[in-house]
This record gives sequence, structure tokens and C-alpha cells, in this order.
Amino acid sequence: MIVVSDTSPLCYLRLINQIDVLQALYGVVIIPQAVAKELSAPKTPSVVKDWLAVPPNWLQIQVAVLPQSDALKLLDPGEREAILLAEQLKADLVILDDKAARQMARERGLTVIGLLGIVKSAARSNLLDLETTFAQLREVGFWVAPSLLERLLTED
Repeated sequence: MIVVSDTSPLCYLRLINQIDVLQALYGVVIIPQAVAKELSAPKTPSVVKDWLAVPPNWLQIQVAVLPQSDALKLLDPGEREAILLAEQLKADLVILDDKAARQMARERGLTVIGLLGIVKSAARSNLLDLETTFAQLREVGFWVAPSLLERLLTED
């Protein structure tokens, strides 16, 4: 399975010490250079920067070929390169949280999952506890609409 990720899902999973669910769910996760740059930016929490400084063997960093002109230029560099790399690799899944990026990726024929979907999949696989993980995400500043959270917690 080929999985490409944007920045924020990796950052949040590392902040709550659940980053390894990605390996358990997908084996290998690929990120573009722009995502690696964002994960090592000065304002990024040190726990995330330290993790990326010695990346796990299941995380691969690849270069995305950037077209001269593209509708994706409205997105931030990490989202743009994640979508382009997912297209170039014919990825099975692209991990994005930004609403506009998710919509553009779907319009381009990509299958999208976000952090909440990953957490739910990990809970279904008994890799983590759903309610505990959502509480941890809230503690590190991840916001989700209460109605969406309620729906996720009650869905099978």
C-alpha cells in the first residue's frame, strides 16, 4: 500500500506519542520534501523535530515533481506536494486534514483520510483507545467540532 502524508497528522500523532499507529496501519508512509521541511521548522515542537531528525525506517522522504502552473498553488507547500506526490506515486491513500486540500485531492481522484479517520482505524484495530486519544488530541490543541466527535464516537 502506498500512503503519502501531509504535515499536521504526523505532528499531532507524534505529540500524543501515537505516531507508530501509522506503521501498524500502513507499513510505510511517504512524505514530500515540503512536509519534511515543515516538520523541522523552527516553530515546530521539539519532540516532532527530534523525531524527524532520526526518522523511523517506515518513513520515507521523496521529492515531488512540481508542475509550472497548477490549481494546487492555493494550498500550502506541504499539502500541495503531498497531493502531487500521491498522484505521481499512484498512492492508495493521501493523509490530509485541511478541508480545501482534501476537496482538491478528491477532485483529482485521490482517496483521502484525515487524522480522525486514522485514529478511528487504529481504534478498530485495537491499537489505541478512541476516547483517550481524542482527549489527548484536545490537550495538544487539535480541535474537532463536537458534533463530529460525537458521531465518530458512536459510529461502528
